Amino acid sequence: MGTSLPPSAVLGWFDRNERDLPWRAGGLSGWQILISEIMLQQTPVSRVVGPWTEWVQRWPTPSAMATSSPADVLRAWGKLGYPRRALRLHECAKVLAADHNDRVPDDVTTMLTLPGIGDYTARAVACFAYGQSVPVVDTNVRRVIARAVHGRAEPGNASKRDLADAEALLPRSADGSYARSAPRYSAALMELGALVCTARNPRCDDCPVTSCTWVGLGRPAHTGPKKRVQKFTGTDRQVRGLLLDVLRDNHIPVDRARLDAVWTTDHGQRDRALDSLLTDGLVELTRDGRYCLAGDGDAG
Repeated sequence: MGTSLPPSAVLGWFDRNERDLPWRAGGLSGWQILISEIMLQQTPVSRVVGPWTEWVQRWPTPSAMATSSPADVLRAWGKLGYPRRALRLHECAKVLAADHNDRVPDDVTTMLTLPGIGDYTARAVACFAYGQSVPVVDTNVRRVIARAVHGRAEPGNASKRDLADAEALLPRSADGSYARSAPRYSAALMELGALVCTARNPRCDDCPVTSCTWVGLGRPAHTGPKKRVQKFTGTDRQVRGLLLDVLRDNHIPVDRARLDAVWTTDHGQRDRALDSLLTDGLVELTRDGRYCLAGDGDAG
């Protein structure tokens, strides 16, 4: 299978085309890489560069974040979306500061015990922060493997096979052990999917892979279920965001009327969105019936 994505070609392409992203600089800690991986989930790179730079300066260690309130972290998160990620990262910082000597562990198994750390994130930190030869599979990698190896336009639903496929591609030395280039190869596959083997309009003429199975088959169209396009306008996510905007702009609790005013189109939807923010722990209800970001209750 490895001949479909030869390491020399993929790594050579990466050497020439790697984007200059701040979290790829040398000498970064596992904590700084973890912040980037959490921010990059379901968020374009262009939106992450600025916030990541600000966060690693403000909170260079887990203990620095642990001493901040959840509200401080949620305000700093701003409009990156899916703010539960920020809350979980704050919880993770407290555990790292208290139980792990203010350091992100370097093994996948231990990382998986931390709040908000799933299989992908644990593997990405192990690979990119600590240089471990573990397969790292995101949407881009799955798409590259689906096309180059399996001849499919789309990867379909995620499965355990994805990890096995990625692991089989990692470059190895003559004795069968992983080559020193294995972690960089994982990054190269991601970059290839992000820049060339894209979901729409893949740039096959610019691809370093000359033995792509999908291209060899004539680039057959995807025959499975169509991927649902996530809309935003008019959804509960939009209403949640508008409610959070009000609370981010106010450092003291606000009356319900302030929140009601941001969405008058559908009162039931507004109530449902607010209830979900309370359930997720992003918003708190004070004893006198006002609302605030988590951790701001003492201010009122």
